[in-house]
Amino acid sequence: MKIYSADTWTLEELQDQVADAGRRTVMVPPAATKQSVLEVFAQVLDFPEYYGVNLDALNDSLHDFADALSDDGGTPVTMIWQVPATYRTDRSFGVVCEILQDAERYAGRDLAVIAVFEN
Repeated sequence: MKIYSADTWTLEELQDQVADAGRRTVMVPPAATKQSVLEVFAQVLDFPEYYGVNLDALNDSLHDFADALSDDGGTPVTMIWQVPATYRTDRSFGVVCEILQDAERYAGRDLAVIAVFEN
C-alpha cells in the first residue's frame, strides 16, 4: 500500500497516473469512523448483502473481490482510499491498513491500494 498526502498529489493527478499505468481506479471516499469505513468499502466494492460490517468480513470480502478480479482477467484495479485525519487516530485504522495490504499481497498485480491522507 502506498501512502500519499493530499497536499502532495491531488486525486486527479493520482487517477491520471493510475490510468497511464493501464489500471482502473476505484475511489473510496472518506469516512471518519470504523463503522462508516466498513460501510463505505462495502458500498464502493459492492460487497454481498450478507456482508457482516466488521473487520473479519472486510478481510474476507476483499479476498473475494481480489478473486473476482483474477477470475475475470480484466484490467487491474488501483483503489484510492481517501483517509481523513480524524479516522487516522481511530484504533481500527492500523487494522484496516493491514487488511488492505494483505488483500494486495493476495491479489498480486490485480489490486493495488493507495491511501491519500487528507488534512
